[in-house]
Amino acid sequence: MAQRAKRGWPAARCRRSSVLAALDIALRLLDWLGIAAFAASGALVASRKQMDAVGFILIATVTGFGGGTLRDLLLGRTPVFWLQTPELLAIAVGAALMVFFAAHLVESRFRVLLWVDAAGMALYAVLGAEIALLAGADPWAAVLLGVVTATGGGILRDVICGELPLILRREIYITAAAAGAVAYVALRLAPLPRDAALVSGLLLAFGIRAAAIIRGWSLPPYRARPAREYPDRR
Repeated sequence: MAQRAKRGWPAARCRRSSVLAALDIALRLLDWLGIAAFAASGALVASRKQMDAVGFILIATVTGFGGGTLRDLLLGRTPVFWLQTPELLAIAVGAALMVFFAAHLVESRFRVLLWVDAAGMALYAVLGAEIALLAGADPWAAVLLGVVTATGGGILRDVICGELPLILRREIYITAAAAGAVAYVALRLAPLPRDAALVSGLLLAFGIRAAAIIRGWSLPPYRARPAREYPDRR
């Protein structure tokens, strides 16, 4: 029995290493997809502002890298992530040029922008929280940095382009990012497998944002009340 168990150890280790390798590949692909989605959302805003190709690339890269750069600086991770992986810059530039040549084919670019931005937000809320946890951040800080990663690039994009940032509109946006980050961190602390936590957090964030887009959900705004009338004090 002992000899059989010893023979099974190498096979088990091999299976475990292959699963971890597959998860790392999946995480890298998700990272690339998040960069492409956010870069495309930035390029779509540039198309609405009728910028040239350089403007498309600038806004796309700011949108794709803004939140992650802020996260890395807050964590003290230097050089920041996109300086260590030049292929990410190529993905952002490629997405910008693709939108530059194809944006005129899209009938409602703002609607497409909302959906592409929702995909990037969901991906980066979860990935940002994971990177923060791996860097040793506390759970609450990991959630906060997940939200920063998911929203930072979009805020910079809208400010540069003179648009009201999505997180300041009467839409459920930052709430969806926070829900996805909280779900991921909570499931990792449960503990649940990494892939299950990633998928759950991603689907929750995207589902909330998608429902808000489709149904027009928004958080209740402040409603002004008539001022009180005070009697004169004499």
